[in-house]
Amino acid sequence: MMPLFAVICRDKPGHLQTRMDTRESHLAYAREHNGWLLAGPFVENGSPVGSLLIVEADDLDAAKAWAAQDPYNLAGLFASVEVTEWKRVLG
Repeated sequence: MMPLFAVICRDKPGHLQTRMDTRESHLAYAREHNGWLLAGPFVENGSPVGSLLIVEADDLDAAKAWAAQDPYNLAGLFASVEVTEWKRVLG
């Protein structure tokens, strides 16, 4: 089994329209990558404010490279992107 990585992204304030405009290309990109296990937005007051993805990748550099090409990231949606190795304990 390949290592797992958490991709933790926080949206720039006031960029909800960027998220909505880029959503379909973001989802298509995620579907093209066979290694994702979980994905979804962080929500505050009913609106998405970031994203969490759990992905399999060969190593940290590969996970970071994948995250860098996410259409949300390329569209300038994110204020920050953190990629860190993650270990499943439950579930």
